[in-house]
Amino acid sequence: MTKKHLFLAFSIVLFTSCQKERPPNILFISVDDFRRDLAEDVIYTPHLDELSNDASVFTNHYVQVPTCGASRQALLTGMRPISRKHLKNSITAETLAEKEEGDLPETFIHHLRRNGYYTVGIGKISHSADGLVYGYEEKPSSKRELPHSWSELVFNPGKWKTGWNAFFAYANGENRQSMKKQVKPYEAGDVNDEGYPDGLSTKLALDKLKELKSREQPFFLGLGFFKPHLPFNSPKKYWDLYDQETINVTRSPNIPENINPKSLQRSGEFNQYQLGDEFASLEKPVSDQYSRKLRHGYYASISYIDAQIGLVIEELKASGLYENTIIVVWGDHGWHLGDQRVWGKHTLFDNALRSQLIIKPANSFTKKQEIQTIVESVDIYPTLMEMCGLTSPLEIHGESFAPLFNNESSPKNVAYSYFNNGISLRTPQYRLTKYFREELPKIELYDHKDDPFETKNIAENRPDLIKQLSPILEEGNTGLYESNSK
Repeated sequence: MTKKHLFLAFSIVLFTSCQKERPPNILFISVDDFRRDLAEDVIYTPHLDELSNDASVFTNHYVQVPTCGASRQALLTGMRPISRKHLKNSITAETLAEKEEGDLPETFIHHLRRNGYYTVGIGKISHSADGLVYGYEEKPSSKRELPHSWSELVFNPGKWKTGWNAFFAYANGENRQSMKKQVKPYEAGDVNDEGYPDGLSTKLALDKLKELKSREQPFFLGLGFFKPHLPFNSPKKYWDLYDQETINVTRSPNIPENINPKSLQRSGEFNQYQLGDEFASLEKPVSDQYSRKLRHGYYASISYIDAQIGLVIEELKASGLYENTIIVVWGDHGWHLGDQRVWGKHTLFDNALRSQLIIKPANSFTKKQEIQTIVESVDIYPTLMEMCGLTSPLEIHGESFAPLFNNESSPKNVAYSYFNNGISLRTPQYRLTKYFREELPKIELYDHKDDPFETKNIAENRPDLIKQLSPILEEGNTGLYESNSK
């Protein structure tokens, strides 16, 4: 063998070795209002189904806060809410947007960037629709919601011109703000996939992956989709996947027994769409016909996002990046689809707190199709760090569930959520919620073995369980509420 051939052989071995040692890339896909429990109907998600064959599907993932901005803050920082402002959509803008870079990272994305990752944000990863701080009807500013996390922050608002206009977009270029809320909460647009903003974000992601392939450093690509957030708008071809008459309505159409209505909410966000067929209220459910129409729109929006995810994964595979890329699909919270007479999030019931989480590991982790262990959004930060061979530089509330990928057990198996003057504990069988308010009852207990749809509060009849579970619930009291409230 000549010296030239020896050098070539050595170079190939060295290149292969470096490729194996290269840290994994991360494709993080956030999907707004993507609830987990859709077992009542068949939802057309062929691309997520295919991804699930290579991934772990977490059937019991719970968010910390059932509202967009606060949930994302908990995810990004690994921290549960510690004050009332941590329950607000504006929490990231208030606490991080103008903060100077310090010794500790602002988010796990910032920590990745400091450790050699090239980080790109597209769409809604923190609360803002495009990562910039400005009001719904204001002109975009140049102030980043996360000033130190991104190597690049890109977004294409298309004909809607701003990120927030795009977030509430209709196919004709109008939006909820421009139409003064005189709009329906659904639309089957006669457009192709790029006729709505999420299709434009997909196009950006495809182009960006082609660029990232040639970089000599690992990447984090955050891709934040708007749908199925209201309005339930998507191209008509995704509506055509469903027969509306066969869509089911909720199995929990009434207010749960033995609770105070203060535990619920009056669908205020939903009712802002003032040309809807009916308004929602706690006094009576919307008609079954309208409920099916709304679910039809929600399902069509999910199928639309599924198609976008499929395009991105196809590009990952075509680029040779798939195997060494961790893929995360995360829903920022759930959504009541008429359950307990609510249309929206903003409650401490399972429908608002349980959301989608699918994680495809990179090469070095065992794949497992379904994980029933309870995990929380705050756990994702330390889990990704462990999967990337990094340590968390600060003490956080989240705990890594990376051992679950290798069929090891998790001693935790509980989740804490916060909203509406309450703290809620989820265990494998029970949900215990404690409200810090005047209205009675202040304690709610649901047995998911006998009552999976949370239709009856059994707290009064099970003081033994309250006594057993209350100390565990108090462990999640971060000081947000006074622990001595009766």
